[in-house]
Amino acid sequence: MSIEKVQEVIDKGPYLKWLGLKVLSIDKESIEVRATWREEWVANLKLMQTQGGILSALIDFAADFVLFETIGKPVPTIDLRVDYHRMAKPGDLIVKGKVIKLGKQFSVCEAYIYDLENKLIASGRGSFLMPLPEVNSKSS
Repeated sequence: MSIEKVQEVIDKGPYLKWLGLKVLSIDKESIEVRATWREEWVANLKLMQTQGGILSALIDFAADFVLFETIGKPVPTIDLRVDYHRMAKPGDLIVKGKVIKLGKQFSVCEAYIYDLENKLIASGRGSFLMPLPEVNSKSS
């Protein structure tokens, strides 16, 4: 699947488009995306801290969309864990996802968020429901 095809799917989704996601690279085992910072991400005006829900959404996105190369579409998240390592200040973020286990019923993927100084901001792991294989049944 090309970067352009994945970007097209992102751009069709209002929330993903709002997150300002730009695919930098994708293959069968990894994805790298740049998320464009928005003022609406700020949770605390005094600290100028990015809201944790935004970081969680980016983890979920990257862990899910890393499967895109294999499956050709996003799949439902069945479990998600996020760890916050440091505050994200104003500025774009780099989000990287990688496949840990590609399974028939569910897959496990991890994602990492870095600031532009390559400091780890957050990480997480998700489990994703895999599509059922299509069954061709012909009536006799």
